[in-house]
Amino acid sequence: MGMRDRNQALGQADKAAVLAIVLVSYLVIVLDISIVITAIPKIREGMALSVAELSWVQNAYTLAFGGLLLLGARAGDILGRRRMFMAGLGLFTAASLAVGLAQSAAWLIAARGLQGVGAAVLAPSTLALLSTHFPEKSERTRALAYYGAVAGIGASLGLVLGGVFADWLSWRAGFFINLPIGAALLLAAWRRMPESEPKPGRFDLAGALSSTLGMAALVYGMVRSASAGWGDGLTLSSLAAGALLLAFLVFNEWRVEQPIMPLRLFASRERAGAYAARVLFLGAMMGFWFFMTQFLQGVLGYSPFAAGMAFLPMTLSNFALALAVPALTRRFGNGPLLGAGLATTLLGMLWLSHVSMDSPYVTSVALPMALIGIGQGGTLSPLTVSGVAGVSAEDAGAASGLVNVSHQLGGSVGLGVLVVIFAAAGAGVSDARELLACKVATSLEAGSLMLVLALLVVLVLIVRPLEKAHNQAA
Repeated sequence: MGMRDRNQALGQADKAAVLAIVLVSYLVIVLDISIVITAIPKIREGMALSVAELSWVQNAYTLAFGGLLLLGARAGDILGRRRMFMAGLGLFTAASLAVGLAQSAAWLIAARGLQGVGAAVLAPSTLALLSTHFPEKSERTRALAYYGAVAGIGASLGLVLGGVFADWLSWRAGFFINLPIGAALLLAAWRRMPESEPKPGRFDLAGALSSTLGMAALVYGMVRSASAGWGDGLTLSSLAAGALLLAFLVFNEWRVEQPIMPLRLFASRERAGAYAARVLFLGAMMGFWFFMTQFLQGVLGYSPFAAGMAFLPMTLSNFALALAVPALTRRFGNGPLLGAGLATTLLGMLWLSHVSMDSPYVTSVALPMALIGIGQGGTLSPLTVSGVAGVSAEDAGAASGLVNVSHQLGGSVGLGVLVVIFAAAGAGVSDARELLACKVATSLEAGSLMLVLALLVVLVLIVRPLEKAHNQAA
């Protein structure tokens, strides 16, 4: 039975099971990016880590995740998406156990890197499975809306859970909880998820190596520049190596017969715009999560639990808007909803960038956070839809890989840039709390600029072309 016949044979209960398995697995991946942030002070205290070692607790995961995503997407196309889904989930779950049991900095960082490898195999399969098992336009739009909502809700929910676990139990609990969830998902996938039809082909090893090493070198250079400066030899050589490797990737994908990143995916202005806007959007959002956690704990004096709970206005508004995205898309269209979501996020970020050491929580933090949550709920789902718009079945894995690459690379590179700005801000301020507040505010201003650029990209490459096509069809 072919893939199309198998999709037609899937009943509503089977589709609901596939959707639930995919969404929960993706939620776990996203949670583990942000769950560390509010727990960072406890991890540093409990394991006596240096500042450099502590930064790599997050960076090891993100580098492995972002660097291997395209290879994971290609593996799913060739070997079967359910098979790679289960392999990635199994590795991610085992690595979570290793993180929870870590007794040294090297052990912890290596286990986080292994988690990132598992996520890189798992994440592309999740989105590709939705694209293939929900072929109907309305069903696919709804499924992708939920998927995009998980990306936003999971990130903000991870901040809350990280604070809860760090204060009430242990930071390790945030990783041990992946074990029963991972085991249940593996069983459910084995029993309820049909396998995609493997496609004969070869792995593009040159593309895989250049994409992995290029992205890793680029992100490493950005991260290192925050502590060593832009004039550091290793920083410059890493950035140069990353740029050269990524340039070689483009050349290789242009000439190779079976590319890991088909350049035809960028032929669509809508898809290209979605990838670029996602990079900028996630750069701003990762900076928001990272710096606001420091502001809440270092300036307002919140505990990790209280800091996590302080993100609830964003989490709740994000969740409420995300549930309404399918209906809003049907009424207004994907492009207008995306533009409105980005504009709302920008408004909230600009408001939040005025925080100071005397800022009251409700009017200066909670209300702009609620706006950011609404904007994020209306942005990530439409960006996901545009990122896979018009993709053929053979390119579903590669397109989903690019959506996730732009998500992870945007967060890593964006945070690297904002950390450099954070380090340079506040010259002449002597009071520690006032200095931190000044640095956070400056970083959020820079994040707002990223959102302005993302909004311009969306208006030019997505909203206007879609409106033009709609008017021509009418």
